[in-house]
Amino acid sequence: MKKKYTAAAVFLGLLAVSEAGGSAYFYRRTMKRNRVKMERTMKMAGTDWNQYKDFMKERKNYMMAQPHEDVWITSEDGLKLHGTWFPREDKTKVVICFHGYTSQGMNDYIGLSGYYLKRGYSMLLVDERAHGQSEGEYIGFGCLDRKDALGWIGWVLKECGESVQILLHGTSMGGSTVLMASGLELPPQVKGIVSDCAFTSPKYVFTHVLHTMYHLPAFPMIQIADRVNKEKAGYGLDECNAAREVQKATVPILFIHGEADTFVPCRMCKEIYENCASPKQILTIPGAAHAESYYKDTAAYEQALDTFIGGMIK
Repeated sequence: MKKKYTAAAVFLGLLAVSEAGGSAYFYRRTMKRNRVKMERTMKMAGTDWNQYKDFMKERKNYMMAQPHEDVWITSEDGLKLHGTWFPREDKTKVVICFHGYTSQGMNDYIGLSGYYLKRGYSMLLVDERAHGQSEGEYIGFGCLDRKDALGWIGWVLKECGESVQILLHGTSMGGSTVLMASGLELPPQVKGIVSDCAFTSPKYVFTHVLHTMYHLPAFPMIQIADRVNKEKAGYGLDECNAAREVQKATVPILFIHGEADTFVPCRMCKEIYENCASPKQILTIPGAAHAESYYKDTAAYEQALDTFIGGMIK
């Protein structure tokens, strides 16, 4: 009997070590700046960007031909954050853009630059903390970045004056950032929010990825990662949830999502939309994978933007 108990104890000990090791590996690959890889994220997202390379090349040439400059702010916790500023002559309309996980501002808005710049919007392309040229060791997944968004809004107010009209536009993690920011007290100059393929919270998108892509149970890896992240990054993985934050929203929100998104499932968009307390609109694009909606159906996307913004920003 003692041998059986000993064997069971050894087995449970090895299992605990294995779970702890797996959780630490998952955490480092997901949360630490020096371990995350854009190539790995793109592979997991599964979007075929090669089919749009000519369109993106044309838009990028146009974007980079416009006047632009590097700008900086300091976050509440002392990080130096970077953005790229594309001013138009009339600075009364500004869109602040927030990118996806492992990307940076200048990557995710190449296509949409053709929409916004040609309609007279100045664009501020933000590098979220621990991305691009911004400082930070741990990724904020919107939970920390929403406070940084307030800093960028403040920068625009100083640069453009109190009469400026501001739109927030976020993609993927950036979409979650702007939705999480909707629950904060935003200045009246923020007229609307556009969220493209956002997730509810890090906890639930990580759970989805573990189940569908790694075929692993979320317990206890998520619980271990949550505890470690509170200690190291200062926030819990479900401490801020977009579906809860939009219950406090007062700013109109446009929700966009690809119906074929396997990385961040479309059901998350619908859950957040249903919880949203402010005026809202939704567009889902059939056949669009993660962050592909604008490219899959540019006309529908731009029409949705026109309808949403029309009469709200002049």
